[in-house]
Amino acid sequence: MSKEDVNQLLKLSASLPKGTKKRSSSTKRLKKKGSATTPTSKSKAESAQETVPATVISAPYDEEVAQNVVFKPNPGPQTQYLASSEREVLYGGAAGGGKSYATLADPLRSLNDPDFSGLLVRHTTEELRELIQKSQELYPKAIPGIKWSERKSQWTTPRGGKLWMSYLDRDTDVMRYQGQAFNYIAFDELTQWSSPFAWDYMRSRLRTASPSLSLYMRATTNPGGSGHSWVKKMFIDPAKPNTPFWATNIETGNRLEFPRGHSKEGEPLFKRRFIPASLFDNPYLADSGDYEAMLLSLPDHQRKQLLEGDWDVNEGAAFPEFNRKVHVVDSYDIPRSWTKFRSCDYGYGSWTGVLWFAVTPSEQLVVYREMYVTKVTATDLADMILEAEEDDGTIRYGVLDSSLWHKRGDTGPSLAEQMNMKGCRWRPSDRSRGSRVAGKNEIHRRLQVDEFTEESQLVFFSTCTHTIAQIPSIPLDKRNPEDVDTNAEDHLYDALRYGIMTRPRSSLWDYNPATSRSGFQASDPTFGY
Repeated sequence: MSKEDVNQLLKLSASLPKGTKKRSSSTKRLKKKGSATTPTSKSKAESAQETVPATVISAPYDEEVAQNVVFKPNPGPQTQYLASSEREVLYGGAAGGGKSYATLADPLRSLNDPDFSGLLVRHTTEELRELIQKSQELYPKAIPGIKWSERKSQWTTPRGGKLWMSYLDRDTDVMRYQGQAFNYIAFDELTQWSSPFAWDYMRSRLRTASPSLSLYMRATTNPGGSGHSWVKKMFIDPAKPNTPFWATNIETGNRLEFPRGHSKEGEPLFKRRFIPASLFDNPYLADSGDYEAMLLSLPDHQRKQLLEGDWDVNEGAAFPEFNRKVHVVDSYDIPRSWTKFRSCDYGYGSWTGVLWFAVTPSEQLVVYREMYVTKVTATDLADMILEAEEDDGTIRYGVLDSSLWHKRGDTGPSLAEQMNMKGCRWRPSDRSRGSRVAGKNEIHRRLQVDEFTEESQLVFFSTCTHTIAQIPSIPLDKRNPEDVDTNAEDHLYDALRYGIMTRPRSSLWDYNPATSRSGFQASDPTFGY
């Protein structure tokens, strides 16, 4: 044995923990021979002082294997969805965001609670079958001993928690759940329900007597489908994505509150939230690029819906160029020097839409306020309008649906005259032959984005939520593609068309609509304003 080998053995010996008795046989033989490199002359106490404690290094291990993880959400939207605490949450947008697995995994947080009662529904039994198959792969791994009953279409955990998986094909199908109570209800592909009836009715089944369980309604979907419009009004339009907001009435936009006389009178009822997701939030589908290629091959409106998750695009939409990122801006203080005017499409039994416009020095039109009301008389509307624009400065003029000047057989003042007498002055809109088509074309022109300034000649304040919802959703007339479908919700569209067709100009050029006779004349010579 060489000298270097001996030294190495001594170093290994010294590194053993204090009090270790086991020695290498080679070291013992060296000690017996009295080798010069062995500390034979030192006492046991001195030898003990030279020992160095060993450093224990744990063996490497796989954390997921050690924890037996059966499902791990993707970082980002899927994790946010499973952690959300709002009463009603919509998760979705683009295709491939991992919606189905998130829907199945969400009830697992409380499913083993003996008081848990959940319901997961699809629109048809055929669509439900795929979810059941995926649940049979996931649930037995997550909760050992869980049982599936084909007859009841129900999962039951060893501790008694229950999850039904069923369908709601027609509105009347909700009656199957009359008298039942659930603390968790989920709708997969919500836009497949053409109306909010099923969603609203099942909300009445959401209750629990257990203090350990919270109440949740969850939904997943892509844009499009027969229920696109009402889902957009309920979850997309009221607030920016991923922002919790107090639930609103989808018809009026008013916040849902406890009624008068209630102990919580005026307090909001509950919160909603929309969590957008895209294909690129799901690495299992996005990394290969195959699914993305399939979505890129779709027609333009379907590609925008399923790949980009664009809720402002609908098949047959009259204004596909509308882009929320371009045409919607944050509100700001309108300079008092800018020309301001308003327009209105009136209806008592249906809806009344009023829009306020400002004209920038660059001739851009800014829709800075809206009013959308129903069951309001003409005189009350005049008072509401004057109150709303009290701090606006001079409103140069107003343009109102010309049908309101019709006497219709009575001898009293027309609705327009009643409003004028209140001080809320109007002039008639242009309803001549071809005016509807001309107005639609003018909106198209103003929505175009200038290639140099990258701006359009028409923008909306983000507070004009009803207008922003209506304009991109209004469909074309199938019999006349040059006009919009007049059976659709078009009240704010008509108000927008009336206002734009007055051809307003900025006051920067000292333009006076009461006296000017240029091609951009904005006033009616009969009324003088």
